[in-house]
Amino acid sequence: MTKAVSIRRPVAEVFAFLADPANWPAWAVVNVKAVEPTDDPDWWLMTTPRGPARLRIRGNAALGILDHDYVEDQASWQVPARVVANGTGAEFMITFFQPPTFTDAFFDEQIALVDTELATLKRILETGA
Repeated sequence: MTKAVSIRRPVAEVFAFLADPANWPAWAVVNVKAVEPTDDPDWWLMTTPRGPARLRIRGNAALGILDHDYVEDQASWQVPARVVANGTGAEFMITFFQPPTFTDAFFDEQIALVDTELATLKRILETGA
């Protein structure tokens, strides 16, 4: 399942904001309650509604790649994500594949909540609020 949002900000600004895990609690309001760096500079520790998890972003600004790895006790998965230019703005696209440990109903519920997060991301980047 792929979700996308148009953001009226330069692609470089959108990429930079999303590539910094410290910004995730501000926009990923459903799934990320807090983040903190770890001793490994590639990984961040997250507090989520399901408990602790680890996050690693595998970004490439030149290509707009923001793929990330999510690891928790019950599941782990890779999430492809891209930021691409759209005129003077940007498109952020994120694709979710259902982990085998998630029921169809739970996965569908979680995917529906992503709309809230993408709307929050758009509001923050376009209005600063």
